[in-house]
Amino acid sequence: MKIHFIGIGGIGISALAQYMRFKNHQISGSDISETMITQELRNLDIKINIGHSADAISDHDLVIHSAIIRPDNPEILAAKAKGIKVLSRREALPFILADKKVYSIAGAHGKSTTTAILTAIMKGSAIIGAKAKSFASNVRYEQDSDTVIFEADESDGSFINSNPYCAIVTNAEPEHMEYYDYNYELFYESYRQFLKNAKYKVVNAEDPFLATVCSDGVICLYPSCDIKNIKYVLIDDEPHTRFELKELGVFDVWGFGKHIAIDASLAILAASKEMDIEQIRKNILSYKGISKRFDVVNSYHGGVVIDDYGHHPTEIQATLQSVREYARLKGLKEITIIWQPHKYSRTIDNLDAFINCFEGTQRLVILPVYAAGEISRSIDFKEKFKKYNPTIVDTLVKDKDHINLIKDNEVVQTIGKGLIIGFGAGDITYKLRGYA
Repeated sequence: MKIHFIGIGGIGISALAQYMRFKNHQISGSDISETMITQELRNLDIKINIGHSADAISDHDLVIHSAIIRPDNPEILAAKAKGIKVLSRREALPFILADKKVYSIAGAHGKSTTTAILTAIMKGSAIIGAKAKSFASNVRYEQDSDTVIFEADESDGSFINSNPYCAIVTNAEPEHMEYYDYNYELFYESYRQFLKNAKYKVVNAEDPFLATVCSDGVICLYPSCDIKNIKYVLIDDEPHTRFELKELGVFDVWGFGKHIAIDASLAILAASKEMDIEQIRKNILSYKGISKRFDVVNSYHGGVVIDDYGHHPTEIQATLQSVREYARLKGLKEITIIWQPHKYSRTIDNLDAFINCFEGTQRLVILPVYAAGEISRSIDFKEKFKKYNPTIVDTLVKDKDHINLIKDNEVVQTIGKGLIIGFGAGDITYKLRGYA
């Protein structure tokens, strides 16, 4: 088929485009700006248009668009005028994942990590919402396998359509509530439906909602008693968490933190339905982390720069515990946090939690909100976060072994020593790498 993806530069929809390209479909796409993702897609002979134009639509068989694309998008209008079928990402999943044995991972936090760990453990294709460092992509394609390890997304309800053979839920903390009209029963019912669709179910049973779905046939992880003797170690100078899981013995997994042990445990329990535990123990060592999750992008004498995708207060708080432990083991005394809030709706809905999640912070730098298509709303960050005496800047510029903070087109501060970590799901990841 000839398939066009609108919003192809997004990490999730780019993965679907790559997967369909590997299945020998002819793929094209468009997005509003050039990024590393669009450049990588071009290397796969995928034609990319920058900007949305009706001229991008010709004799396509199908058009698929990301959740943030509006109905009046010129490419959607052109496709409908030509009688071409148009599907949202959610609507396209049953077509893309049909007849596959899908291990579908959902949850507000940790689903990318859990998906990537399970991908390291198991054979099969994988579609991840982040780039796995072990194979430098967010897609792995194995033609001879009917198994797909899939990071599902609750932000647009699309996880329900992921055709799960095994449903894994890391947690069900309310998130993306604007999609659910702030109806909590509708939100939780979506998770119930997701689990109901699967033959096998693996859940973090200490999540308040997931505790209510534990019944016969559900594999329940109780982290406080099932995960024991957590230790943080450096293996070849790389961060690893060592832990015991139930009666299954000791495992080492890349990354620091109890949340890493939980994500790994969910993956281990899911894989143990069909794999020998010793093979799992060996395979998990091939997991090397994912891009933008505790991602060390620069290391030099006296300093380390880390990029982290965390954009919800629970994620940030968990990662900061790991950051402090890593800084201690590396002998780094200063910690600087650079936060790029992601979406006005998320920031306002969780404002009190964001204020509290930075407790113990030595230096907090706040960038402008990355709107992700939302209309601008007023938030007084200087006042709301005054207990941290934050540095409010317009942007940052990376320069070798230091970062310049820019306000009104002038450098107002330069940071280089200690551990510097950037949080956010916007373009901060490119700024920290010196690409923007």
